[in-house]
Amino acid sequence: MNLHMGLDVGSTTVKIVITDENFNTLYQVYRRHKSDVKETVKAVLNEAYDEFKDDNITINVTGSGGMFLEKYMGINFVQEVIAETAAIRKFIPETDVVIELGGEDSKITYLSGSVEQRMNSICAGGTGAFIDQMAALLDTDASGLNDLSKNYKKIYPIASRCGVFAKTDIQALMNQGASREDIAISVFQSVVNQTISNLACGRPIRGNVTFLGGPLHFLPALRDRFIETLGEDENTFTTPEDAQLYVAKGAAILSAENEDYVPYKDLIKELEKEAPEDMEMTKKLDPLFTSKEEYKKFVADHKTEQIVYEDIKDYEGPIYIGIDAGSTTSKIVLITDEGHILHDDYRMNLGRPLEVVINMLKDAYAKKNPKAYIASSGICGYGEDFIKNALHIDNGEVETIAHYSAAKFFNPDVDFILDIGGQDMKAMHIRDGIIDSIQLNEACSSGCGSFLSTFAASVGMSVEDFQKKALFAKEPADLGSRCTVFMNSKVKQAQKEGSEVGDIAAGLCYSVIKNAIQKVIKVRDPKSLGENIVVQGGTFYGDAILRSFENITGRRTTRPEIAGLMGAMGMALISRDKSTGQSTLAGVDELESFTYSQKSARCGLCTNNCALIINVFPDGTRYVTGNRCERGAGVKKEETAADLNMYKFKNNLLFNRKTLGDNARMGRVGLPRVLNMYEDYPFWHKFFTSLGFDVVLSGKSDRKMYEKGISSISSETACYPAKLAHGHIEDLAARDDLDLIFYPAIFYEYKQFDKAQNHMNCPVVSGYPDVIKNNVENLEGRNFMNPYLSLESEKIIADRLVEEFDGYTYNGIVLSKKEIKNAATAAWKELQDYHDQIKIRGKEIIDYVNANNLNAIVLAGRPYHIDPEVNHGIPELIEGMKIPVISEDAVAYNIEDVDTKVRVLDQWSYHARLYRAAEYVADNPNLQLIQLNSFGCGLDAVTTDQVQDLLEAHGKIYTLLKIDEVSNLGAIKIRIRSLLQALNQKKMEGIVFKEDLDRLDYSTPEFTKQMVDEGYTILAPQMAREHFRILAPVFHHYGMNIEFLDSVNDKVLDQGLKYVNNDSCYPSITVVGQFMEAVNSGRYDTNKLAIVMTQTGGACRASNYVGYIRKGLRDAGYPNIPVIALSAQGIETNAGFDLKKPSTIPFLKRGFRAIIFGDLINRVANATRPYEVEKGATDSLKEAWIERLQAEAPTMSDREYKKCVKEIVDNFDNIPVKDIKLPKAGIVGEILVKFLPEANNNLQKVLEAEGAEVILPDLTDFFMYCMKNSELKADLYGKSKMSARFGRLGINIVEQYRKPVRKALRASKRFNEPEYIDQIVEYADTVTSLGNQAGEGWLLAGEMVELIHADAPNIVCIQPFGCLPNHITGKGVMKKIREDYPQANIVAIDYDPGASEVNQINRVKLMMSQARDNLKQKELQEVNK
Repeated sequence: MNLHMGLDVGSTTVKIVITDENFNTLYQVYRRHKSDVKETVKAVLNEAYDEFKDDNITINVTGSGGMFLEKYMGINFVQEVIAETAAIRKFIPETDVVIELGGEDSKITYLSGSVEQRMNSICAGGTGAFIDQMAALLDTDASGLNDLSKNYKKIYPIASRCGVFAKTDIQALMNQGASREDIAISVFQSVVNQTISNLACGRPIRGNVTFLGGPLHFLPALRDRFIETLGEDENTFTTPEDAQLYVAKGAAILSAENEDYVPYKDLIKELEKEAPEDMEMTKKLDPLFTSKEEYKKFVADHKTEQIVYEDIKDYEGPIYIGIDAGSTTSKIVLITDEGHILHDDYRMNLGRPLEVVINMLKDAYAKKNPKAYIASSGICGYGEDFIKNALHIDNGEVETIAHYSAAKFFNPDVDFILDIGGQDMKAMHIRDGIIDSIQLNEACSSGCGSFLSTFAASVGMSVEDFQKKALFAKEPADLGSRCTVFMNSKVKQAQKEGSEVGDIAAGLCYSVIKNAIQKVIKVRDPKSLGENIVVQGGTFYGDAILRSFENITGRRTTRPEIAGLMGAMGMALISRDKSTGQSTLAGVDELESFTYSQKSARCGLCTNNCALIINVFPDGTRYVTGNRCERGAGVKKEETAADLNMYKFKNNLLFNRKTLGDNARMGRVGLPRVLNMYEDYPFWHKFFTSLGFDVVLSGKSDRKMYEKGISSISSETACYPAKLAHGHIEDLAARDDLDLIFYPAIFYEYKQFDKAQNHMNCPVVSGYPDVIKNNVENLEGRNFMNPYLSLESEKIIADRLVEEFDGYTYNGIVLSKKEIKNAATAAWKELQDYHDQIKIRGKEIIDYVNANNLNAIVLAGRPYHIDPEVNHGIPELIEGMKIPVISEDAVAYNIEDVDTKVRVLDQWSYHARLYRAAEYVADNPNLQLIQLNSFGCGLDAVTTDQVQDLLEAHGKIYTLLKIDEVSNLGAIKIRIRSLLQALNQKKMEGIVFKEDLDRLDYSTPEFTKQMVDEGYTILAPQMAREHFRILAPVFHHYGMNIEFLDSVNDKVLDQGLKYVNNDSCYPSITVVGQFMEAVNSGRYDTNKLAIVMTQTGGACRASNYVGYIRKGLRDAGYPNIPVIALSAQGIETNAGFDLKKPSTIPFLKRGFRAIIFGDLINRVANATRPYEVEKGATDSLKEAWIERLQAEAPTMSDREYKKCVKEIVDNFDNIPVKDIKLPKAGIVGEILVKFLPEANNNLQKVLEAEGAEVILPDLTDFFMYCMKNSELKADLYGKSKMSARFGRLGINIVEQYRKPVRKALRASKRFNEPEYIDQIVEYADTVTSLGNQAGEGWLLAGEMVELIHADAPNIVCIQPFGCLPNHITGKGVMKKIREDYPQANIVAIDYDPGASEVNQINRVKLMMSQARDNLKQKELQEVNK
């Protein structure tokens, strides 16, 4: 018989479907492969052998593991979404939207309207796998979770940003005593929110919805959550009975298209052969141990001999108990006066921490001698408050202090402790006997121990065995060091390439340590870790983790034999030291009869309205969890420092303003309570009220407000304050009494400090109104204004408001220019008054703190961090500890404008205050600074390092709190308590940390003429290879010995990660890595070396690369190397490299031509390569031309230039080509990632391999964009008209050089000329505002539209992970472009050193298969005409 087979190899399972010729299923299998893909596929195919051995079949393979089999067995691969769509169209054709969840991926396919297919990107790992992980935390499996959820009473908000965050939330809920049933349903709801917010990205899910994939097939409770969330009013929902096999069915259907049937027997033979060699994509690391002898010596070296055990049955006398109620496990240690251990215990919490501690105590009591007695007890850890209250434990202490006490017991001189626990990682630096800096992993790199144990469990091993496998692995896989979810994808990739379990185990051990070092401690140089290192935490029981740590850092460490019990041991020691001889700890009888009841309530004492869990204990005492401050716990109100909380003061001062109500003559205007409104609301309130509008604010932020806007969020990696904006706008759009909704885009704030170099807003704050306009559907038909404005001066803003509002009418009343001007004047004064009041109140609090010698905390953030939903009640938490809270602006306004020693470009207005506040705090003994940082805030990758330097150079402690939509305050409490503990200890013991002001000196010497004469080598970063190869000889000809660095490889990325803050974007890591690798390589004489880097002065992070480089050079010990910062504005000058003087004109002319040559050669080569008859002809001609231009460009005359251009076009035009039609695909995005193949994983080659003709817009366009911006800034932001004229002049000059290029291309047979910049401006203006000038700004949107007009609707928009301007003009405009151009087929791909290539290639394949389909359709239509 002739049959069709579909084989779907997913991230966790293998599915196989065999059908007859009419696609009726004859055979099906669904099986978990536990990471052994090859063997599982073999087994599945062999089982079907007897039934089908005599048949002939066609076969297609699909799924994320399918690419491996395509290479290995030579089977046809189809992209999984395509396969699934084929099956749906065959069996359930009426479907509008398909939602499919797999083990690791989630997909939404829209089948009606413009067909669109979305897959999750690199950030939101795990759907099925995520559910499995969460189930494991609750000690059950996925179906157990389903059963639990049936009896739920309430749903808790769980982070839907990514699996790691969600885990943190669940752990916090478990420690607060939430029921397992409620947690189970909350997990399902979070999967629903995650799928909708990360994939729908603004496109609603409506109509006939079909659910596919394993999780939705096996878990009815999950389906119900989707149905309830999406609503049954207008939608119908279908789940086919074999939903988990649909992708395999589709593969079988599509396999029928290829006619070559193969005997089933031959298929089995293919399985026997060895995998081909070149399949490796995952890199390998050095083995942990090369021999058993080496391992034996290692074990002997690490014995500490410090621990003495005594038998608890025989011991008489006082006992000191230490308990550590951690996030995933609870530990208990009983010791004697001498510190000998009588008893210890270590158990998993499984969501019931209190019960576990009671059972451990009962067991300990049962063993102890009647003549021994409990003299004192202590507890630390996440469960501290709850359990201490329940069992009347004597002492509670913050866990960091407990860990330090225990570490001191093993090594009295300890100066660095690294503790890797179940889900937290702590690094403590100890200075003069005080913990002076604590780093805890942010919710983001939680991977630690629980990641290893979850992974071990998924391959059916214990953690101990898993680590043992790692010890002698031959080729450990390099799995990167970004977040756990990335590692998960990398692990999958390695498995599919056939890595053994041991190799993966060893790779994971390396990764956990790399994560600790690069992400948490951010170590540049292992020496800075200190001399006496103690490592602890349960994860370090494994020798593999310990060995990885010592290999990577090159340091010897102390690992106590009780590494996992150190918190409990420390608490036992502290209890011993604090003992009064009498303990209040619950005795045996109390424990036996212990029960407690729980009820839920809402606090209602403030707008947070926290959900409380009230626990009532046997003696009638109550303990309340879930509240953010002390009030909900029933503490009297007088005891806090509420009137000294600047955050409360500011929130009230900002929004508590009278409105006109019914007396308004101009109707009602709605303003959203978001982002820049937290800075400028006093201005807008006064402006509109003065004109006679009734001003209406959107409601206060809360979780519900966020969920209102979840379906229109276009970029899943934007920060939480930005995501909230969608909810606030939906809130206003839902009202029908508003005549205008006004949300202005403020590019420049007013300049508060003369010495600041600029006063811009962050790209997200300034551009977000545009994202709202393009993505919130409910604004259609509403009067929504989002003008791009500058608050730089009263005149500029007044003039622009006249332009925007002149002639505005309401009920026959028309606004006049004069009224608008006067309103703007009044508003300007109001804004100044607002800041003055902050200044006055700030001074009062600072004076009070100084006069009374108190500790106060400067909580430094952005204006919108005063929103309680964003700061999660941290100010109240501090206020509840009776400590004054001061905001950064209140400090910055009260000091003279300092000439702050900052290496960063001081260009963002909110951050200018931050640096000045840090400078002031650094010199004030009573103030401490805690910096708030919203997860995903790109600018803080620049600011946090700078603030840390400012404080630590003056001997202060720096604390950074990362906040997101997660409101788990557990980790935050630990940090604030540890900070206060350290401060008190410093005060009591009179310790002063020494200053190190040299740390702030990042100046590098100027690059002088003399250096040019001495032949200094000038290093420049690689970006656009063809262009730079032609450009370098031009520099040499004019006496500048410049060298464009060529290699971008793992070594470069490692150096980048070592010297740049890891939250920074991929290009900065690449650029700094290139320089640092070169400087450290020994290839250059570092005494005759300089570095050149461009500085755009724009609002994105790129302007700060110069600062990164200076910091890197200094950290690496090369402060003598000059760094030349090149900028059109002349931010810095260098006598030896001054491109502004007239004598450089001939150089500039030839330099620009070199760039135009690079563009031309790329343009004609890309348009020829896919069609060439003789493979390789295009590339060899391209190479020949580049070599010829390298020789001729430096001295080329105008005539030769024209002749050359024509010759290039003719040469390429005459390469013999095939007469075929291919889909055209364009690449747009961030400039470095776009032009540097290593930074985009050779995207152009991938697209060409998929059968595309690739179009890459010209590099020249970026320069044109920068010049055009000077014109636009004059129009929109009141900037200099003179600069605008220079900009236009520049454009005209470049067009002069482009003229011969345009002429030659027009005359050619096959090539198109580039668009004029003014035409691109017109294109961009239809989809975004021209005020968006951060990064690639409007150019990015303009190029997408340009490509569509050039018949290349298939576009890959590439950006570094978390690139800020891209949220606005990349992902933010896609919905609008798709609406205006239904043929647009756009995929957005993030690049990052930790991203999995499989996922990227998969999404490119998806786009290309859509492109091929579209081309076929188009050709059919043309034939039918």
